[in-house]
Amino acid sequence: METAGISERDIESRLPRATVVKNKSAAVRQITSEQIVREAKELQEKDFKAPTQHISNEAELGEYRLRKRKEWEDVLRMKRWNLSIWAMYASWEEQQKDFRRARSVWERCLDVDHRSIPTWLKYAEMEMRHRFVNHARNVWDRAVTILPRVDQLWYKYIHMEEMLGNVAGARQVFERWMKWEPDHNGWAAYIKMELRYNETERARGIYERYVRCLPTIKAWVRYAKFEFQSGDPGKARAVYERAVQELDGENGIEGLFLKFAEFEEKVKEVDRARAIYRYALDHIPKAQATEVYQRAIAFEKQHGDRGGIEDVIVGERRFQYEEEVAKNPRNYDTWFDYCRLEENAGDPDKVREVYERAIGNVPLPLDAPEKRFWQRYIYLWLNYAIWEEMEAEDPARTREVYRNCLKLIPHQVFTFAKVWIMAAQFEIRQHRLDAARQILGMAIGSCPKDKLFKAYIDIEYSLGNMDRCRKLYEKYLEWDTTRCAAWARFAELECSLGEIDRARGIYELAIAQPQLDMPELLWKAYIDMEVGEGQRGATRKLYERLLERTGHVKVWLSYAAFEASPLPLILEDGTEASAEAATEAAEAAGGEEAAAAREVRARSVYERAFRRLRQTQPDAKEEAAMLLESWLDFESHTVSRSEEERAASVEAVKKKQPRQVKRKRRVVTEGGVDAGMEEYLDYIFPDEAGAAPNLKLLEAAQRWKAAQAAAAAANSNAAAHSNSAPNGDANANGDANANGDVNASGNATDEDD
Repeated sequence: METAGISERDIESRLPRATVVKNKSAAVRQITSEQIVREAKELQEKDFKAPTQHISNEAELGEYRLRKRKEWEDVLRMKRWNLSIWAMYASWEEQQKDFRRARSVWERCLDVDHRSIPTWLKYAEMEMRHRFVNHARNVWDRAVTILPRVDQLWYKYIHMEEMLGNVAGARQVFERWMKWEPDHNGWAAYIKMELRYNETERARGIYERYVRCLPTIKAWVRYAKFEFQSGDPGKARAVYERAVQELDGENGIEGLFLKFAEFEEKVKEVDRARAIYRYALDHIPKAQATEVYQRAIAFEKQHGDRGGIEDVIVGERRFQYEEEVAKNPRNYDTWFDYCRLEENAGDPDKVREVYERAIGNVPLPLDAPEKRFWQRYIYLWLNYAIWEEMEAEDPARTREVYRNCLKLIPHQVFTFAKVWIMAAQFEIRQHRLDAARQILGMAIGSCPKDKLFKAYIDIEYSLGNMDRCRKLYEKYLEWDTTRCAAWARFAELECSLGEIDRARGIYELAIAQPQLDMPELLWKAYIDMEVGEGQRGATRKLYERLLERTGHVKVWLSYAAFEASPLPLILEDGTEASAEAATEAAEAAGGEEAAAAREVRARSVYERAFRRLRQTQPDAKEEAAMLLESWLDFESHTVSRSEEERAASVEAVKKKQPRQVKRKRRVVTEGGVDAGMEEYLDYIFPDEAGAAPNLKLLEAAQRWKAAQAAAAAANSNAAAHSNSAPNGDANANGDANANGDVNASGNATDEDD
């Protein structure tokens, strides 16, 4: 097969033949890629350098210039936009001293890009190198006209004029530049030039134009330093004062105050510097005053006394509090600390300002207030009122604070009794009793609370107005009849006035209420009153009435203790006699107050209590055990019986004592998950032994298990020592009997599933 005159054999002959590598083992000498690259570099030929051409006559020079220009023009036709080629072309023409052609090249380059700053600089520098001053001035004029915002062109232009000694021309260039309002460096260069030629007044005038064009802290500080270096501190101070007025409220004004204070320190005006620091701390924003505080502290440590240092420290803490309240205006703990700081500083106006700002941050939400958000806030008002009364000694302001606080609180939702009470107490201290009663009456009428009633009653009681106290208690109990404490205090008031019948009537009315919050407190107070009056029969009736309502073990214990104890003995001076004196008086009186009669009644109470608990509350085993423990203690300390009778009574009570056993029960969590088993103590009374035959069965099982374990141990010993088999059997039997006896006599262990 042939294709385009080429046979298949020709194609096969042109392909490289596959080389078969016979020896694939590693060569003895290994060659790295680094060696290959190094050898290739060494064998590389050196760069070709054109031979040096020597021009011997004008004709050869003309030919050389013509050839080079043609080369430059050819390159520029291809890369007209490359300004570096234009610069090299112009530099070559400059070397040939053909300045006309060099200018032509630069002009052509500027036609390509007239905004190229390096092009203008090189063009003008070429003219300056060869002292073509007018040409250079022409180039600079064109450059600054086309690119007036390029400061480098102005600097170069002015430098040339100044080097030529043309100060007026340099000043004229500066004036042209200043019309474009350059930055600080441009104005500073103009001022420095005038100062180099001792033109102070001209420099001052330039500074005036400078601060009007750029009214910044940097400009004013430079102006003030110029006046200070000129030897006139008064003018420098005037400049700083003008700057403070002009830049009031500007951002970063703290730097101006620092420079002003440094200036006053340099001229030894310590008081002026201190006044500047204080003015700065009072007028600049707190977030920008960190450095001012630090510098003020350093200044006071260097020049001030203890009071000045403390003032600065207070100012620093004030700054910290301002930052915190700015982040969270309702952080009342920070407001408390801030107010306390101002109170210690002793400036009433600042204290009032801080308190007014603090109480202005009412807790949110305003449409649905919640008391828990007001609990810290309300103390700001109270502290404010206390400060106005105690420190500022201004009753009118104090009264206004309380009035505004009471107006602000949403009494229909919640109230604060403390505010009402403190407002009333303030009016009492001001000898305005009617105003105090009006405040408390308004409080009870609009938002009654326990504390309000108690405080109002205490005030009237301290004033000796018992009729008002009775009326207040009546209002109190009309508002809430379940308050046992109120009933008890009302009855105590009547007792203190000697109105025992009134007190009994109040107690009877109280215990007749269908619902009470703490009835045990009321019954105890009633019983204590009757005991204090020496009415054993009335007290016994109260206990019986109470036991009809409840069979609690503590009531029985209290009843038994009452029957076993003598009634208190009241001396002529109204004080209560000691327990020994009361006992002797009871023995002397005899009858039902004798020890034997009291012990019989107390024993009867214990018997009734135990019988009732076991019959009506069989599951109340701990209460029954508690009762028996108290009964046993009572029998052990009786004094009216002989030793044999006392021992018999004690033994009888001991027979009623329960036996403690450990049991297990299953624990189930609130979610219904089985949490395993737990042990607990249970009481087995003697009358329950017959009802629990499983306990005896368990005891027998335990004895049998112990005997089996002992027998197994004996058999193992017998197998090991076959020669002593009789002794082993005897030991096994003995151990079994011993274990059986121990388990039979010990406490039983039961598991309750």
